[in-house]
Amino acid sequence: MPTEQHLEEARATLAEFPVADGHNDLPWALREQVRYDIDSRDIAADQTGRLHTDLARLRAGGVGAQFWSVYVRTDLTGDAAVSATLEQIDCVEQLLTRYPADLRRARTAADMEAARAEGRIASLMGAEGGHSINNSLATLRALHTLGVRYMTLTHNDNIAWADSATDKPGVGGLSPFGHAVVREMNRIGMLVDLSHVAATTMRAALDTSTAPVIFSHSSSRAVCDHPRNIPDDVLERLPANGGVAMATFVPKFVLQAAVDWTAAADDNMRAHGLHHLDTTAEAMKVHAAFEAAHPRPVATVGTVADHLDHMREVAGIDHIGIGGDYDGTAFTPDGLDDVAGYPNLIAELLTRGWSRPDLAKLTWQNAVRVLGAAEDVARDLGARTGPSVATLDQLDG
Repeated sequence: MPTEQHLEEARATLAEFPVADGHNDLPWALREQVRYDIDSRDIAADQTGRLHTDLARLRAGGVGAQFWSVYVRTDLTGDAAVSATLEQIDCVEQLLTRYPADLRRARTAADMEAARAEGRIASLMGAEGGHSINNSLATLRALHTLGVRYMTLTHNDNIAWADSATDKPGVGGLSPFGHAVVREMNRIGMLVDLSHVAATTMRAALDTSTAPVIFSHSSSRAVCDHPRNIPDDVLERLPANGGVAMATFVPKFVLQAAVDWTAAADDNMRAHGLHHLDTTAEAMKVHAAFEAAHPRPVATVGTVADHLDHMREVAGIDHIGIGGDYDGTAFTPDGLDDVAGYPNLIAELLTRGWSRPDLAKLTWQNAVRVLGAAEDVARDLGARTGPSVATLDQLDG
């Protein structure tokens, strides 16, 4: 059990090497709650009870860099998905304009270090799902120009050229066009994010990518058997690739009892003729009745630390990080209730014998290194190779 001394040491560590978090869904939460009316959700004010994220809690949590997810749902397809992604990017731009004393635009590893030196929070963007580019490499390049620095190849559903972890096998990992997407991401310096993708897609991307990959918010499948998590054979490949796996906090991905409970709750919804993601008043009554009869299992800080212990053992300390998924989940572990909770996790790791140099790599250094390495690859490829004009029809027929 962490003591106050452990917490003090954790805060001191984060003051020097703050958290570079791989995934926060604040832009989508602002879209859903107030349709981007940030006056109604001023994150300079306390947003407890409405959001997991505000400026004071980011500061309290020791966050020094944040990849803001510019996620859009997979039922938005084609040009509608592209437009919604642009709206998400615009939301991040609004936040940067409104809070310049706290947030700093970051597009490079050097920008991240400059923000740390200034005491501001480096703000980067990651697109969550390849549907955001509508099968267009030119659109991919345009997102990069606008500041997007990673793209998750899929979200919860397959796309034409890549398989998702939570859908039936489609193309067997990556199609020929999918491989072309990975190569073009390498060429322009956009990180390939393998959260949400099928294990076959993870392996195919690692076979193709000449730059380090990331998992922006995924934990260990050996610790919690959920398809959203990373198998050990994939973690074992990260040292050769140079990539980083950023552990997530979502209870249904990190606690086996929560995985099983969620499956039973979803079955109960379907048994009542409802979609398992239905949030209407009728559906919530059904869900509440189930939860009253079957209390929800609760993850803790220790649950997440168990994943990090295992991921460090398999991938090595140079290849792990943190991606909380705040404002993208309804439930969080005890002690990691919102973005102010990171010191509790660092304190827990201190009780387990993690050294300060190890913690510095986990929180900050690995994330900065992987982005810098992607930039190095892009400089080399860009000097030798022009933009790809390949299309889905040409490569996949």
